Parts: sequence; structure tokens; C-alpha cells
Amino acid sequence: MKKVIFFSILPIMLVLSACFSDPIQDDLMDYVNKEMLTAFELEATAVSAYDQVSGINYSDDITMYDALVSTVIPTYNEFIKELNSVPIETSELREIHEIYIKGADLQYNAFVKIVRALETQDPLLIEEANGMLEEARSLLREYQNEIDKLAEEHNVDWEEKDSSTSSI
Repeated sequence: MKKVIFFSILPIMLVLSACFSDPIQDDLMDYVNKEMLTAFELEATAVSAYDQVSGINYSDDITMYDALVSTVIPTYNEFIKELNSVPIETSELREIHEIYIKGADLQYNAFVKIVRALETQDPLLIEEANGMLEEARSLLREYQNEIDKLAEEHNVDWEEKDSSTSSI
């Protein structure tokens, strides 16, 4: 008798649980925990390689050029391909993801412009590329803020990573 009651209530429970499902929350969880893992790794690899030869770590043009051509640009290109192939179910998350793609494309083009500047020794191209990098960083911050806001609106809590292991 208990089995009959349980099996007759089980479909009702499944239907009710589906009614309370939040598709944006589900999509966001899948996006961060599954779909974006490869992209996040590729981005971290490319940005880390760039950071090792730029800013306070800059040593000379040849070292920067070699890093950009051999590691940064090819890896960042793979990252962009991965970003463009991520399946997203909801328009809310898709809209935010497009900000990420726009920022990543801009950053990629800045890296390519730096290579061209190094090849031609054109300081104006370096200035343009630096402006592009700043705009890309702004878009990437906007993406992060929008993802955080969407997560908060849909009750998704992020696990904080140990900042000592973060490359950025």
C-alpha cells in the first residue's frame, strides 16, 4: 500500500519540482560549472603568458614578440573559438556572454596590433593597442559585473577561489 501511494505521489512531486525550476539559474550553473571550464583555462593561459612579458615584466621587444606569436595569440584564438561554441539556453545569459565575446575579440585584436607594432617599430600602433586593451578590460569587467548580478537575482552563490592561485 505504501508503494502504491509513493508511486502515485512521485509524478506529482516531479511535476511540482519542474514548476519551481529556474531556467536561468540552471543555465548559469551549467555555464560556469561545465560549459566555460575550457574557455576559462585557455584565457588564463594566454593572459598569464602576456603578463609574463608585459608591464613590469617587460624585458625587450623580441621576448614580447615571441610570446605573443608562439603562445598568447594562438591560445587566445582557441579561447575565442571556445567562447563562440558555448551552448547557452537563456537569452539573459546569452546577452551577457556576448559582452564577454566582444571584450575577448577586442583584446585579441589588440594583441595582433602589438605584434604589428613590434614588427614595424611603430609607437602609435602600441598606443592604439593599449587603448584597445583598456577598452577590452572594461568590457570584461562589465561581463563579470553582469554575471554576478544575474547570479544574485537567481540565487546562485559562487565559491570563492583562493586569491593566491588566481593568475589575474
